Amino acid sequence: MVHTDDPGLFGPRSVTWQLHADPMMWIAGIRALYLQALHPRAVRGVFQNSAAFRMSGQGRRDAWGRLMRTANFVGTLTYGTTEAAEQAGAAVRGLHRRLAATDPDTGERYGVDEPDLLLWVHCAEVDSYLDVLRRSGYPVGAAQADTYLDEQRESARLVGLDPAGVPGSRAALAAYFARVRPELALTPEAREVDGFLRRPPAPAVLVPARALLWRQVAQLAYGALPAYAHQLYGRPVRPAAVTRRLRATGRLLRAVPPTVRWQLPPRHILRAVARLGPDSRPAPYKLRRSAAILDGQEGAQGELRG
Repeated sequence: MVHTDDPGLFGPRSVTWQLHADPMMWIAGIRALYLQALHPRAVRGVFQNSAAFRMSGQGRRDAWGRLMRTANFVGTLTYGTTEAAEQAGAAVRGLHRRLAATDPDTGERYGVDEPDLLLWVHCAEVDSYLDVLRRSGYPVGAAQADTYLDEQRESARLVGLDPAGVPGSRAALAAYFARVRPELALTPEAREVDGFLRRPPAPAVLVPARALLWRQVAQLAYGALPAYAHQLYGRPVRPAAVTRRLRATGRLLRAVPPTVRWQLPPRHILRAVARLGPDSRPAPYKLRRSAAILDGQEGAQGELRG
């Protein structure tokens, strides 16, 4: 029996609930950073306001903290109570309202909470999550991918966007990227993000591990980018080879029992299951089951129409 408690913004029956529990989300998050950095106004807003991406001193050391704060925010919106999610969104909106950046070419001052910038960040994230998980073998069908994008309009609302203007399907998301692509460029800031992600700061004792493990993670996240992003960064890849690596990595990470993986910070899933009961545990088979039900309904409707 699932406990009668607040399921949060999405709940255990949602695509978001299942998808965000997958370990490949970490690689997807790094892909999102690579993609987000190609929008000049967005990446300047980050650089001019966040110590996390100033590439020296304490700023470099705090970059990991920024990544963890992002993971905590996504986890709170997905698995936290409605109140916790609303509070997290209000905190982000309040922070963004206080921040601005300057265009070095024109001297224009602009707020980092401009809808166009918030929309870019949102779309780069959800596109990365869907692309990496689907290519790595996670069972998200076409209809479920559209459902996920529609669900994520709620996340967009929490950061200050009007959900009506946020892509809620794969077709709408593709049209958005086609429209915004002429604005993308490899700026000095994007080069610094690229350099940071390829060689992030690490204590001396961890430098060998960085060379052995992190390099593979960063290369895989970079490889999962769309072709136009590879062209801008100047490092082409072979998509088929990347997909094979994504599938192999997905199989490896998913072989680790979920209860072990979920012990890692920020542990939102364990708290959600404790709040709602064991039936709320996210699992890929739940998406497969719902997809089979949908397929059966569509087939039956087709027979009736025939």
